[in-house]
Amino acid sequence: MAKALLLVTSLLAFSHVCVAHTAFPPSLIVDMARILLDNYCSPEKLAGMQDAIDAASNNTEILSIPDAETLAKVLTAGVQSTIRDHRLTVTHEPNYIPAVAPQMPVLPPEQLVAILQSSIKLDILDGNIGYLRIDNILGQEVAEKIGSLLLELVWNKILPTSALIFDMRHTSRGDISGVPYIVSYFTDAEPPIHIDSVYDRPSDTTKELWSMSTLLGERYGSAKPLVVLTSKNTYGIAEDVVYCLQHLKRATVVGEVTAGGSVKIDKIKVTDTDFYITVPTAKSINPVTGATWEVNGVTPDVEVDAEDALATAVKILNLRAQVPAIIGGAATLITEKYAFEEAGAEVAEKLNGLLASGAYDTVNSKVELETKLSADLRSLSGDKGLKTTSNTPFLPPMNYTPEIFVELIKVSFKTDVLENNIGYLRFDMFGDFEEIKAIAQIIVEHVWNKVVNTDAMIIDLRNNVGGPTTAISGFCSYFFDADKKILLDKLYDRPSGTTKELWTLPELTGTRYGTKKSLILLTSGSTSGAAEEFVYIMKRHGRAMIVGETTAGSSHPGQTFPVGETGVFLSIPTVHSDNTAGPGWEGTGVAPHIPVSAEAALGTAKAIFNKHFGGQ
Repeated sequence: MAKALLLVTSLLAFSHVCVAHTAFPPSLIVDMARILLDNYCSPEKLAGMQDAIDAASNNTEILSIPDAETLAKVLTAGVQSTIRDHRLTVTHEPNYIPAVAPQMPVLPPEQLVAILQSSIKLDILDGNIGYLRIDNILGQEVAEKIGSLLLELVWNKILPTSALIFDMRHTSRGDISGVPYIVSYFTDAEPPIHIDSVYDRPSDTTKELWSMSTLLGERYGSAKPLVVLTSKNTYGIAEDVVYCLQHLKRATVVGEVTAGGSVKIDKIKVTDTDFYITVPTAKSINPVTGATWEVNGVTPDVEVDAEDALATAVKILNLRAQVPAIIGGAATLITEKYAFEEAGAEVAEKLNGLLASGAYDTVNSKVELETKLSADLRSLSGDKGLKTTSNTPFLPPMNYTPEIFVELIKVSFKTDVLENNIGYLRFDMFGDFEEIKAIAQIIVEHVWNKVVNTDAMIIDLRNNVGGPTTAISGFCSYFFDADKKILLDKLYDRPSGTTKELWTLPELTGTRYGTKKSLILLTSGSTSGAAEEFVYIMKRHGRAMIVGETTAGSSHPGQTFPVGETGVFLSIPTVHSDNTAGPGWEGTGVAPHIPVSAEAALGTAKAIFNKHFGGQ
């Protein structure tokens, strides 16, 4: 009621802003309001309108403005701002003659051919991609009259293509009966699909539009890729076709947000005046979304400028043509290279199943494909290390000065000596053995020597995300004695089918911590990769107490493999720890001896050592 009153009273207020020159009937506003009430396609926006009309009917003030055109503009602004619908307009047209829909004349075949060739554009692009542009959506009756020519000149040339680009960037006219006719060509004959519902306000009726079981000629079907191009000029019935195909998951829409028109617009004369109010009298209600595209338009799946839409569509379809090779190639690589043979075969089978089910049919870019493939690989395997990756070229090591190395090491490591001479060492990533070997003496001088003479040590790995495992043997060796060689772990390499043994090293840079002094490792759910391997070894050999959370359960660092010549690369873990004597850490993580939250782990470790060294 309040909104409707605002509409009527705001229109009355707008009409008094100008100097009086011409008088109009005081009933003009009320008559317009009644037209809206009886004909506007969204009556829920006009709640209370009748009461507002009754109130306004008692207003006898004369509408006074300079001229009729100005009044029409003022009324248009008032209606649009109140109801928030840009399709509602008021005009003053003394010489208006209602348009009569032209009847299609009987034309000789050669003229029909010329008309079709000028109004429909088709092409076959590289990669057997069809291109079809139609600027006017024909109604079913007209389409059937010229159906044989449409088949011969247009449709039969499009049918053999592998994919289709349907250009509706310039489609601004059409007949509602053409909607099921067009949509049906891109669906299967059975079962029938509820495409759309059209509510007609004047008759207060709703008509359902369903796919057609019988068509002239063959269907393009539901399997081949379809991209629809749009622009801000795509209007009315064309928007309905776009929206239906989009939400039936039958087409990818590329381009600009459409105009936000209507399936039916009527220009209604305001009583015996020369004023007309243009009103959307029917609206589309999509059975999938329960919403309409009207007013706001259709939002594309891939939003680009209209002039870039065709090139973008071609890129999308070329990518989709590659998808079977990419997914199939990825499945083959995983079968042959993944560290866990049985799991790899299962992942590959499920990945091919996703491809067959159409899960990759709607990818729109290489980035989107790689993101989805990574997510699926992780979901199917439970392994964060099995993923797509970039092919980053190898960079030669930087020739840093010793001074710069010192500063980098200070940033990378944190050391402290806590109460009761407890050492604290934190670092958040493992480095490659050869790189560390070159600066081992600097690390010993500026990091290790600060904690090596403590009575016990806490090594904080809660934020350690892993890295190369090549330095694991060397780092572990600092916590074992030199007089006995210890087999730390066995690593199975799937591609070569060989097993490598990790042993403690007999010679190290700097002083060993040895086996006599206590050691606590702090972990969290973020502790990954090489850090997990270190924790796993130290726990299995009983060399350290683990305090914190179960580690991430990731895997050894993966190797990068190209998926054929597609430009997609996979990171595949090819190595796993020896699990013949029991479960390893990959996939499950390393469980702590003392489970506490990551935030409480350091405090717990300190308390343990303080009690120990305090004689308790």
